Amino acid sequence: MDEFGARLRDKGLRNTPQRRAVLAAVARTPHVTAAEIATVLDADGAVGALSRQGLYNVLDDLVGARLLRPLEPAGSPARFELETHDNHHHLVCRGCGRIQDVPCAIGAAPCLEPGPVPGFRVDQAEVTWWGMCADCEAKA
Repeated sequence: MDEFGARLRDKGLRNTPQRRAVLAAVARTPHVTAAEIATVLDADGAVGALSRQGLYNVLDDLVGARLLRPLEPAGSPARFELETHDNHHHLVCRGCGRIQDVPCAIGAAPCLEPGPVPGFRVDQAEVTWWGMCADCEAKA
């Protein structure tokens, strides 16, 4: 978890056990919901009692510092992954909800350019593809 402490310090955040534990939980299980993070933290018992509000505060801090990236697929609770600044996108299975990382086809951010947007500088594009994973396709 020293790696996470260094990341926190680099972003100007206090290096707390709660923040390190949340980063570690997300690193072990990408595309995880807040409820799933709470379950992992409870099972680990590493940070003592962290209220739901405390967890949401930590998530908000980590997203704000760009240490976590939130994903919000339609019809799904917010999910989180470590922010890797690698410009990837996501594929979501309509059957089971599994999320798969997909590299950007172009490679440089933003992958897609909108038309003229006066007053804005675009620096990122988020693409979500929807489909069926092989397991769900086989069941259908």
